Amino acid sequence: MNVFIAIFNTVLYQPLFNVLVLFYEYIPGHDFGVAVIALTFLIRILTYPLGIKAIKSQKAISEIQPKLNEIKEKYKDDKAAQAKATMEVYQKEKINPFSGCLPLLIQFPVLLALFRVFWRGFSAEQMVYLYSFVPHPGQIDPSFLGVIDLSHPFAVLAVLAGVCQFIQTKVMTPKQKVQKKKGGDFSSMFQKQMLYFFPVFTVLIVWRLPSAIALYWITTSLFSIGQQLLVLRTKSQEP
Repeated sequence: MNVFIAIFNTVLYQPLFNVLVLFYEYIPGHDFGVAVIALTFLIRILTYPLGIKAIKSQKAISEIQPKLNEIKEKYKDDKAAQAKATMEVYQKEKINPFSGCLPLLIQFPVLLALFRVFWRGFSAEQMVYLYSFVPHPGQIDPSFLGVIDLSHPFAVLAVLAGVCQFIQTKVMTPKQKVQKKKGGDFSSMFQKQMLYFFPVFTVLIVWRLPSAIALYWITTSLFSIGQQLLVLRTKSQEP
């Protein structure tokens, strides 16, 4: 267990801690919130290719959803045949159904590392994690725009994080045709529930956490929305 903690500290916590201190030290104004935003953009730029791949995969899956629904209806009493036919569609369309999960798998440990950075703060004990080439920042003011203390929860940012999560999910949710069958389609109902579940879940997560987490969530959601719109617009212009 200690080995995994050491790897986590070396690979994620310490680099993120040092980059955040560097941004705070060298960005004019020494605004901690601006440093968090800059760090978020850096993380998203480094993972940009993975994000593009995930968005394209999610869009492709939404486009073949009618075929998948037909398979579910055709083989509703034969799960093995249903799974086989579904995989054949994925192979034919050259879609990896799990590729959309990769950015989430990367996002989670990064979020844990950032949580540790913001939760532990920048006390003298934490400064031992500074690299030799990173200047000691002294006393760090954890405020954003001189108004919001990002070391404490802030309800407005928590709600904004939920709103941004809703917009992000909405952009990627395919428009569903009206179902004529009584009871509708399970997948469309599930997608509609997720549209509202994720934003509420987001608010509940960041409500009592340091608001720096909410600011990170807002920034990464806005980045994702822009990335999604860019990919979808480029795809619509393809011949």
